[in-house]
Amino acid sequence: MNNNKMMMMMPLTKGLLILAVSLALTFATISASHGVFSVKYRYAGREPSLTLLKQHDSRRQLRILAGVDLPLGGTSRPDGVGLYYAKIGIGTPSKDYYVQVDTGSDIMWVNCIECKECPRRSSLGIELTLYDIKESSTGKLVSCDEEFCYEMYSGSLTGCMANVSCPYLELYGDGSSTAGYFVSDVVQYDRVSGDLQTTATNGSIIFGCGARQSGDLDSSNEEALDGILGFGKSNSSLISQLSSSGRVRKMFAHCLDGINGGGIFAIGHVVQPVVNMTPLIPNHVDEAFPNVTFHFENSVFLKVYPHEYLFPFEGLWCIGWQNSGMQSRDRKNMTLLGDLVLSNKLVLYDLENQVIGWTEYNCSSSIKVKDERTGTVHLIGSHYLSSDSILNSQRGTILLLLTMLLHLLIDQI
Repeated sequence: MNNNKMMMMMPLTKGLLILAVSLALTFATISASHGVFSVKYRYAGREPSLTLLKQHDSRRQLRILAGVDLPLGGTSRPDGVGLYYAKIGIGTPSKDYYVQVDTGSDIMWVNCIECKECPRRSSLGIELTLYDIKESSTGKLVSCDEEFCYEMYSGSLTGCMANVSCPYLELYGDGSSTAGYFVSDVVQYDRVSGDLQTTATNGSIIFGCGARQSGDLDSSNEEALDGILGFGKSNSSLISQLSSSGRVRKMFAHCLDGINGGGIFAIGHVVQPVVNMTPLIPNHVDEAFPNVTFHFENSVFLKVYPHEYLFPFEGLWCIGWQNSGMQSRDRKNMTLLGDLVLSNKLVLYDLENQVIGWTEYNCSSSIKVKDERTGTVHLIGSHYLSSDSILNSQRGTILLLLTMLLHLLIDQI
């Protein structure tokens, strides 16, 4: 994060502290009827330097940032659409939830105890858990008059009162939807503490409590999960909430193992392998087919091989990307690339600097993530949460999709 942005993010109290220092105010004693505090200034005897203060503030902030390792399950196959999911803990005491990771949506939600149409079992070999706020000592409802709800709806809701829960409704491109209300609770996750080592930690997160599901999210879905974990850019996403509290950098990467299944999903500054980046747009098998290259700004390209972009369906070979039906402000079409196309590549999202990048990589190996607190670099290895069945979800490009404005030149190699 550059110094300019750091200054913009300084709280008002920090500015007051700098002002106090510039005026050379020293607290020695207070009246005898009150306590006495001896306050020392770190840079005493030197000319107050804004640069030194900013560097100190930056170092202090980095000490509380760390990489996060999310155990990843699922598999991607050329003859079907893959499904990747992570395991997280929610509540006090903590319970495990298996959530689909999705970079194309923002909010995190899990199925709730009062939901009538939510799935109760899954053929993936995992045990589904319904969230019950009454069973968590740290869980609480988010009312419609709280700041989070104001930001979600850009103002107050009609008929909002302090005792009314803040509702949510999320629609997905495959026609499925989820509706419910927001709650706040402690989310457990693994902080990177060493090479291939993690330490359990947690943070308070606002997420959706799913009360009504439709489409592939309802009880008819045999390959069901507990919910969806959105990694979008908005302030409501899990990574944005953790970042705003100073727990993580607003950067993450995934590497989907299209051969063995599972792979790597990490939050933090990936320093190896080196990845070339291209800007994100702002908010508004093989011999018979050619390799396809997508070209982006800054001379960044994405090479996709036939087994990564084709899959059979009812006797036909289908292409694993599609026009989203949306256009950017300059009226150029946007294309959705999903997990099928992005398998066997490390994809890095830097939401702080609004850029994205990727490189071909062995997703069953490991990556290196920098610990922003100490400056040390640690390994994060791949995971595989076992599944009892071949994944065949029809969610398509909703899973781990990239929504990008493509200035496409398709090359045949």
